[in-house]
Amino acid sequence: MYFVDRSVAVIKPKEPFLQWLNSVPGNDMDLSLDSLRTDCTVILLPEFTDPEEGINHVDEMYEQLFKMELASWYEDESLWPKDLSLKAFWEWFDVEIHATVIDSVEGDITNMPAHEL
Repeated sequence: MYFVDRSVAVIKPKEPFLQWLNSVPGNDMDLSLDSLRTDCTVILLPEFTDPEEGINHVDEMYEQLFKMELASWYEDESLWPKDLSLKAFWEWFDVEIHATVIDSVEGDITNMPAHEL
């Protein structure tokens, strides 16, 4: 195991995200907020010592994160909410910043653009 020169942000949906999912026409999923917050997106960030630096970095890329989270459920942008502002992002998501990242896997990390997943 070894330390990685990165920090992480965990993006956790909040109630407005669940309300949006439940309002999408034809949605027949039975989701709870707990289920949405169980397996969340984790983003590698530059290494920070102050969590506020991590929040500032998330602020700089919030629109990309917001769209990525919406597209993970519905790619049709006409179904997305109209307000994709920074204020809306923070109303829709909690973000946890963690400074310590340890890689427990031998071998190199493979890089792949998020849109190819």
